Amino acid sequence: MTKLFQMTRVSAFAFLLALGAATPVPAFAEVAIQEVKSDKGITAWLVEDYTVPIVTIRFSFQGGNTQDPPGKEGLSELISGLFDEGAGEFDSDTFQTKLDEAGAEMRFGAGRDTIYGSMRMLADRRDEALDLLKLAVEQPRFDAAPIDRIRAQIVAGIVANARDPETAAQVKWQEALYGDHPYARPDDGTEETLATITVDDLRAYHKAIFAKDTLNVSVVGAIDAETLKRKLDDLFGELPEKADLRPVPMVDLKLGQEVRVDYDLPQTSLQLAFPGVARSSPDFFPAYVMNEILGGGGAFSSRLFNEVREKRGLAYGVSSGVVTNKYSSGLVIRTATRSDRAPETLGVIRDVIRRMTEEGPTEKELAATKKYIIGSYALNNLDSSEAIAATLLSLQQEDLGIDYMQRRDALINGVTLEQVKEVARKLLSVEPAILVIGPAFEEGTKG
Repeated sequence: MTKLFQMTRVSAFAFLLALGAATPVPAFAEVAIQEVKSDKGITAWLVEDYTVPIVTIRFSFQGGNTQDPPGKEGLSELISGLFDEGAGEFDSDTFQTKLDEAGAEMRFGAGRDTIYGSMRMLADRRDEALDLLKLAVEQPRFDAAPIDRIRAQIVAGIVANARDPETAAQVKWQEALYGDHPYARPDDGTEETLATITVDDLRAYHKAIFAKDTLNVSVVGAIDAETLKRKLDDLFGELPEKADLRPVPMVDLKLGQEVRVDYDLPQTSLQLAFPGVARSSPDFFPAYVMNEILGGGGAFSSRLFNEVREKRGLAYGVSSGVVTNKYSSGLVIRTATRSDRAPETLGVIRDVIRRMTEEGPTEKELAATKKYIIGSYALNNLDSSEAIAATLLSLQQEDLGIDYMQRRDALINGVTLEQVKEVARKLLSVEPAILVIGPAFEEGTKG
């Protein structure tokens, strides 16, 4: 073989990843999900796929930023950056070298309600790669030098973001919406809280959060169920049986208020927050369909898009989204417009909301929205092995059932026009919380 066609294992891995991303994924009706339960009681959802010799694993534990102790905000962000910075007998440099030699990619991260990890690996180097993941999960080192380096990186980001009006405004927005709830705290913490975090804090968080009872696992790729059963016990079998989680209360958004962040900017950002519905609520699908018609957008234009952009050219984009966190939910509308046209834009948004509340959608809008929501699911959620793994993990976290993909079309098609009208009245008739970032203006005036 000439040098032109030689590859290292790492570059071959990159090539295979690119090939895997480009390989068409079968329609979700053909994605066969197996529930695999190990001898030690670890459950995973598996989709076998031998298109390319790659295995992807994603997993999560309940916890995340809400589990940061008061005064230690940023702990979950800091710890999520340290799992590939040394584990077991390997210091940071050695561990990174071992990952490269195994042709594996490992990532960890923290959200509001979960801390999660993932690994993509070559199938023929699977055992090597999973041994490293096992060390990271069970025996992270938390050495001083990596702690200081990752902490400094987070602090540098906090300092940089403090100069950004949008970031500063979002801090005020979260505090206004959530009050003294953990959701109001900055995910990254602050310079002051990060400085207080010690090795003992990291070890205590790891011990409390990494436990079997809140573990969810999804696997996609070139591995069979029997092999996966053994690997699940190797990876997670020695973890504590139960997590030691701090209680976190449910919280309703504090609506009916206006948060003004005055900046002399040529563009004004607007956000409106309304009540939401829990993912487990019978109102979820009617609310989801209503939101798509209102501002979700897709294969066709939403009402907000038509009125704000298409008819008036007030903004490049405008959208609405249903937000379902574990302890709170909401419906949020976002846009940005020329500052001198911000009052007009807000007035148009309010008018669209009023008409949706009073009239609801049409039968034509409902039918088109259902068709789009059903047709776009595979493209948005199942277009790669990583996307499939992420989707399977999300379905587990939300307790939707392994047959959710087969039931989803019927759930959406079962939404009636009256249900959508009712949920629109329920959610949108409330006076929202409004965030305005930009020059001060009086609502109701024209730009």
